[in-house]
Amino acid sequence: MINYKSFTLDNGLQVLVHEDHSSEMAVVNLLYKVGSRNEESGKSGLAHYFEHLMFSGSKNIPEFDTALEKVGGECNAFTNTDITNFYITLPAINLDTALWLESDRMRFLNLKEKPINTQKQVVIEEFKQRYLNQPYGDAMHHVRQLAFKNHPYRWPTIGEKIADIEGVQKKELQDFYEQNYAPDNAVLCIAGKVDFETVKGKVKHWFDEIPRGKAVPKTIPTEPIQDCIRRKQVFANVPTEALYKVYKIPGRLEKNYLTCDLISDILGFGRSSLLEKRLIKNSSLFANCQAYVLGNIDPGLLVITGKMEKGVAAEDAEKELDKTLESFKNEPIDPTNLQKIKNQAEAMQTYESVSLLGRAMKLAYYAYLGDPLLMNAEFDRKMAITVEEIQLATRKYLRDELASVVYYKCAPNNGSTENL
Repeated sequence: MINYKSFTLDNGLQVLVHEDHSSEMAVVNLLYKVGSRNEESGKSGLAHYFEHLMFSGSKNIPEFDTALEKVGGECNAFTNTDITNFYITLPAINLDTALWLESDRMRFLNLKEKPINTQKQVVIEEFKQRYLNQPYGDAMHHVRQLAFKNHPYRWPTIGEKIADIEGVQKKELQDFYEQNYAPDNAVLCIAGKVDFETVKGKVKHWFDEIPRGKAVPKTIPTEPIQDCIRRKQVFANVPTEALYKVYKIPGRLEKNYLTCDLISDILGFGRSSLLEKRLIKNSSLFANCQAYVLGNIDPGLLVITGKMEKGVAAEDAEKELDKTLESFKNEPIDPTNLQKIKNQAEAMQTYESVSLLGRAMKLAYYAYLGDPLLMNAEFDRKMAITVEEIQLATRKYLRDELASVVYYKCAPNNGSTENL
């Protein structure tokens, strides 16, 4: 249990305070409830674009990083499908500087032509280098487009295509900023050598006068129920073929999500995982193989992916994978092995809570999910999942009707795609 106290400003900003006087440091973690899930087709990639723009200065702070470095601070951020998270670590005595920086860019972000164009080019270059010019870099673009038909999860956080970023207009950026980067759409967590009442006063000083956002009610498109397997071939200049097979699973807060998460651990976590033992150590088809869940707030995916040994076709590797999954559905799970997986999950939970930043992030994220105490209830629930529950969920969700498969094929002179 991570101890904390909380309050909410009149403008809707939710604030959590975690006191830890064992360190001289403080963390300011500001989570905005906006990710690629909140974008529209043709205007994708805006949340990630804003992750960059938020470091371009604001009305009273021309250079964000410079102002922070002067007081011994460091900062970074990340964006995913559901949230954008900014975090600052600095000496606790300089907490006001971090709150000043965050409040100023929440209210007065610099959205002039120069930073807009500069960051646009940065994002476009990142898109090219990480996703278009890297072997297998665009694989999840194809996977998402195949698996999702309506929901914004059908494109990655970077965006669906470069043209969406190239074509975005200043007015669209201003609207997106005013709708999403506001106190009533954020969770602020302050952790470290701080005092709750003092923090409360400081947060009110820096954030209380910021108005609520200009939120426009939007309905996230519902994904239709999938009833048959989907397949796609992608041809690219890659050294070996690769396989991506994904299954639809419940959303982050829905029943059976945790069971699917545990299933992915059994399949692909560590050197003693099922996929490692069956497909790598005892097979000549896979060079590597892993399994994981995306952890989306809305129904998402359990992903199984691997690269083949040289000369092996992805379709042949899939057949071997299917045999492994079929036996997994029907063979009883060794309780000792299940407990080992749970112990690994517990160790990971402990590791993530060691650092001050890790605790601040977890508190903010679970507050976003609805209740910081959920992190404990959720963990206890995962540890209590039975063999029977795992087998039922395996048979329910690891079915071909819920699967989408991308075969990433070797074709040095032909970059193309083909739906099957």
